[in-house]
Amino acid sequence: QVRLVESGGGLVQPGGSLRLSCVYDKTFFTLYTMGWYSQAPGKERELVADITRLDTTDYADSVKGRFTISRDSSRDNTKNTVYLQMNSLKPEDTAVYYCAARLGVYVDYWGQGIQVTVSS
Repeated sequence: QVRLVESGGGLVQPGGSLRLSCVYDKTFFTLYTMGWYSQAPGKERELVADITRLDTTDYADSVKGRFTISRDSSRDNTKNTVYLQMNSLKPEDTAVYYCAARLGVYVDYWGQGIQVTVSS
């Protein structure tokens, strides 16, 4: 079963930090670009950041300098985890965040989504 398993969301005050994690099968997703998307209420889902198989990264303008995407492997080398470190969070960052995997332009696989709420 192909799965992207997310964790790490929650409630944080403005200016705070959160780290999202997404665990996935390393072999199956070897060639995929992994990314994080967000969807705020009433808005379309949009790219936050992604990382290619060659570790090239890309960010939405709204998060540059605040968010960092990275990846590492499990000790047994069967799983990878892609992280989204979110610093200096703003209320407008409130959204459901989705881990995603794509080979081409369109996303092929989505995680289940995880809520991030930035509020005092």
